[in-house]
Amino acid sequence: MDQELSYGSDYKFIPATSIGSGVGITVVPDVYCHTIQIVNFCLAGTPGSDDFVLVDAGMPGSADDIVSVTEERFGAGSRPKAILLTHGHFDHVGAIIELIKHWQVPVYAHELELPFLTGKTKYPKPDPSVEGGLVAKMSPLFPNEPINLGSWVKPLPADGNVPYLQGFRWIHTPGHSPGHVSFFRKEDRMLIAGDAFVTVRQDSLYKVITQEEEVNGPPRYLTTDWQAAWASVKTLYDIKPAYAVTGHGKPMSGEVLTEGLQKLANEFDKIAIPDYGKYTDGQKH
Repeated sequence: MDQELSYGSDYKFIPATSIGSGVGITVVPDVYCHTIQIVNFCLAGTPGSDDFVLVDAGMPGSADDIVSVTEERFGAGSRPKAILLTHGHFDHVGAIIELIKHWQVPVYAHELELPFLTGKTKYPKPDPSVEGGLVAKMSPLFPNEPINLGSWVKPLPADGNVPYLQGFRWIHTPGHSPGHVSFFRKEDRMLIAGDAFVTVRQDSLYKVITQEEEVNGPPRYLTTDWQAAWASVKTLYDIKPAYAVTGHGKPMSGEVLTEGLQKLANEFDKIAIPDYGKYTDGQKH
């Protein structure tokens, strides 16, 4: 079965980091967010139990770190029931093949994301011309060839339930990618948002390095449908999350999250949509 697993030919270590790298935060007792370089992954489940999942799979070359953090939280030799993906961009699936081989666990993603995860379709190229900072300019270095997870990857259930993640439902939040999803638990209003919105200005190298906090739209250099992205932010604002873990930046909660998300939903065209870029034409209003 392992023969069918492959990364795109352009997958490689990306030398980018932040002061948050290596830092983990317990957001609520059973949701832990950990930063590797410039991206977050989540472990959801009660510490010490064997009933947990991994959400997203980090940067290329980060598998050993993810396994180590997992074993620290859940015990030596522990493994998740599954890997859940918010989407399939390189910085969310960078270690996934090593993790599948190590843990032998299934992967779940939205059905619209499956072509990018089964070797059929590559994502649009990152846009270095988009309005923004140095990370946008670096984006041609970022891998965009499809990876192939073969039969290890399965579609999320159509009824909105999330495998092995009791109490959570998945919400389709496209724009940043066609099959982007967020995971929400109504009971405590815990949101795992992926890149539907982020809590750092991801195209600014200074803000990525310093992790300066602000609720912002999805990373500009990889977002291709800005109107869908705006609709997704409105959807997430409407559910009124009390806590949010995003793909980039620190977890947020309380008033700063509520007010930041409201401002983003109301002023997305001013805050998030770039003034220029190859995926921006005609999408500003």
